[in-house]
Amino acid sequence: MSAGPAPASVFAVELLGELVRLGVTDVVVCPGSRSQALALAAAAAERAGAIRLHVRLDERSAAFFALGVARETGVPAPVIVTSGTAVANLLPAALEAHEGRVPLVLLTADRPIELRGIRGNQTTRQAGLFDAVARMSADVPAPEFGQDGELRSAPGLDPATLAVSAFAAATGFAGGRPAGPVQLNLAFREPLSGTAGFDAMIAAGFAQAAADAAAGVAADARTHQGFSDDETYTHDGDSLAVVVAGEGAGSEAEEFARAAGLPLLAEVTSGSRFGREAIAGYATLIDDPAIGGLVERAIVFGHPTLTRQIPALLTRDDVETIVVDPFDGPGVDHVNPGRRARVVRAARVAEGHDPRSHRRWLGTWVVADRELQRERTTVHAPDLGAALESGYKERNAYARAEVAAMREPVSRAMLAEAVWRATWPHDRLVLAASRLVRVLDGLAPARRVEVRANRGLAGIDGTVATALGIAAASQGAADPARAAGTTRVLIGDIALLHDVGSLFIPEGETRPRIQLFVGNDGGGTIFDGLEVAGSAAPDAFDRVMLTPQRVGIPDLARAYGWEHVVVRTRAELERLLTAPVAGPTIVEVPLARA
Repeated sequence: MSAGPAPASVFAVELLGELVRLGVTDVVVCPGSRSQALALAAAAAERAGAIRLHVRLDERSAAFFALGVARETGVPAPVIVTSGTAVANLLPAALEAHEGRVPLVLLTADRPIELRGIRGNQTTRQAGLFDAVARMSADVPAPEFGQDGELRSAPGLDPATLAVSAFAAATGFAGGRPAGPVQLNLAFREPLSGTAGFDAMIAAGFAQAAADAAAGVAADARTHQGFSDDETYTHDGDSLAVVVAGEGAGSEAEEFARAAGLPLLAEVTSGSRFGREAIAGYATLIDDPAIGGLVERAIVFGHPTLTRQIPALLTRDDVETIVVDPFDGPGVDHVNPGRRARVVRAARVAEGHDPRSHRRWLGTWVVADRELQRERTTVHAPDLGAALESGYKERNAYARAEVAAMREPVSRAMLAEAVWRATWPHDRLVLAASRLVRVLDGLAPARRVEVRANRGLAGIDGTVATALGIAAASQGAADPARAAGTTRVLIGDIALLHDVGSLFIPEGETRPRIQLFVGNDGGGTIFDGLEVAGSAAPDAFDRVMLTPQRVGIPDLARAYGWEHVVVRTRAELERLLTAPVAGPTIVEVPLARA
């Protein structure tokens, strides 16, 4: 190895330093030879206090962990991997980042041009692997020193310019393409690392980059754009309208519904399910001809994915669909199931509009919704009425009913609602693409809860890793209130097993306060609700759809160093949800298949 610094290391330090200046606070590293300069630069940045460094063995887990960090912070957490299949393992998270509009920067190490195309070890066609979804893709030649001892780079491919371009492309901007994945494919020649004599200078550089970021020295790499009147929907109360909020809608949908006085049909993953306009039983009410059948217009925010009723509503011939989506550009898809929606960049309420003008319309939804919730409560608490009829004194009847209720086995509805109610604004609730998210969507009362979910592709892949990234980012925040929270995850047994490798937390990593509430019904019972359950032969359905499992979850928890708790009754569930959380815990909840 050369006595001086290696070009690979100088390039890596300058690239990461500029990303830190732009606001990057977390970096995820997977070990590998070709990527060693980047990995060691990240370690130096951590020692300088410039970043939080997270090390993962599995590149798929690493990418979903970074996705979780970005979902929480809105800032990409660069993922550093070596060449070969390591790069291919990033694809599931890249696709979710694309569809979910989440910033993701992938730093993939590669062989230099002379070692490609000769069937060299660990060498494949990885440059441009994500081109179908990438916001930016660059194949960067191996860095070299010029005669003056400085790095020699092709135009636009120097470390600082690459960092600014990658950060801007990954984070997106209103009026242009949304946030999404970026690949910088970085070729390195031997020596693959080396910083002899320059470690103190590198540490000082990273410290200064972090200070610049804190002071806002770096220019904003994103573009900001306002919207003209013809790009904006103005609500003036001329129709029976509803506001639909899917994943990513956030508070904007709630604010619009409140200002307009309209029913808010907010999915539980939307971040909009709060306020007096929110309708918990919206899916049932859409199917009611006397309520949902009267809808004339739907104003859509975010990405709705949880029910069949919403797409059915948006494709009705008698419903005008307005989709509010501030992003546009090549390859940008919009929510448009009927392919006839009017897509606008923003929405507002007309000056002088009185939300009380919709009082009767909103009241119809609210009253019907309350009745639905009363019916559900009655169904879930039948013991009290029976006790009152038994002839016991009223006090004893209530006491006996309460005891019976606390001994009641945990159901899906009970689990989902209890976790929802136990989650406070400083906590985080992560919802896997399992049966439980749909159960919760049908019953969760209006409440401001910070919900995170991978609903871009609505897959079960990477849920544990994403949740750990969310926990790390939220609990590492500078705001003490936010850092004090707990991350809770509602997840099915199949989704857990699909991402079980992400339970591994390496030595030296912070062990966050996180609870995985695993609804264990022995397989993929979400398919029981599909038409195929009634048309396929039962044994074939169970074999290839349900995929029954009897994995020892306590053994998994023990192997990965997680605490394990089994909760079977309402009393045990409520006791657990009021107890402090000290570290990573798997809460196994046995559930009936039905």
